Amino acid sequence: MSVRPLHVPPKRWRATCSSLRTIDLLPGRYALAMRIARFSHNGEVSYGLVLGPDRPGGEATGAGANVAGANGSGTANGSATAGVNGGISGPAGSAADQLMVAQLAGHPFGGRAEDIKLTGIRFPLADVRLLAPILPSKVICIGTNYAEHVREMGGELPDEPVIFLKPSTAVSGPGDPIVRPTELSERVDYEGELAVVIGRLCRQVPAERVPEVIFGYTCANDVTARDLQARDGQWTRAKGFDTFCPLGPWIETDVDPADLELSTLLNGEVRQHSRTSKMTYGVPALIMAVSQVMTLLPGDVLLTGTPAGVGPMQKGDQVSVSIEGIGTLSNPVTDRD
Repeated sequence: MSVRPLHVPPKRWRATCSSLRTIDLLPGRYALAMRIARFSHNGEVSYGLVLGPDRPGGEATGAGANVAGANGSGTANGSATAGVNGGISGPAGSAADQLMVAQLAGHPFGGRAEDIKLTGIRFPLADVRLLAPILPSKVICIGTNYAEHVREMGGELPDEPVIFLKPSTAVSGPGDPIVRPTELSERVDYEGELAVVIGRLCRQVPAERVPEVIFGYTCANDVTARDLQARDGQWTRAKGFDTFCPLGPWIETDVDPADLELSTLLNGEVRQHSRTSKMTYGVPALIMAVSQVMTLLPGDVLLTGTPAGVGPMQKGDQVSVSIEGIGTLSNPVTDRD
């Protein structure tokens, strides 16, 4: 079985699938590790590379270097480096002070590879507003994927992945408030999760080709109205409110998801702490299972489940999800007026 394209002429599909490397210089899935952010500066929304001093290769290339998006390959003159490895607490702090955002022309998830270039314009990270790194057509979520979380919720381990959806309108970005719908729910919980960003149109993906369809990884908070979840018996309303899917701070293109540390902090106190190696179903198994059900599009997001330690948030709280090798997603909590 192979990765099956949909509604794409075979000749064009073969050309598109010839390489999925973000910068096509070196062997491997990605020639260089990059962090791709979506940001706003003076009201203009752009994509950019988050650059930092910690990775070998020095500065990013200047204007005119081609950077491939999710649907093609490109070349670059030099090397692009990503920001600090590990959790930084949003734009503040000494680590973040060293980060720059190199603006990209073009869209990493569409268009021709040769149209996606570094413009040569850079901004200090502190001078831009980070947005949700991707606006997906759909957010696919996995429930009950950590045994300890299943036990704390009084459930049983599933025989196969439990799949549900969040609407795209639930997506928000770093620093955006999580808005509790207090007129409908009395308990809104955080759920820190690893999110996978899809880079290729695909369905029925076999295990050996899963790495080809992954663009990168980011942090997610699968916010849940817990009382509505229990009352409804299905999870659409409980997990579908606006602002109930914060994503960010950026997309990390080169990280191994098999055994990453994941922590969720509420007002600076650790509430969830686990490793992705404790998932019942790892990333390859999840993509295989989900792609048997639905076609995945470039930019779609897969949330991989939450570990034990979920709990309620109140107005005025600050919740932060940190994942090793990716970064930290922080959001304040407020109530709907």
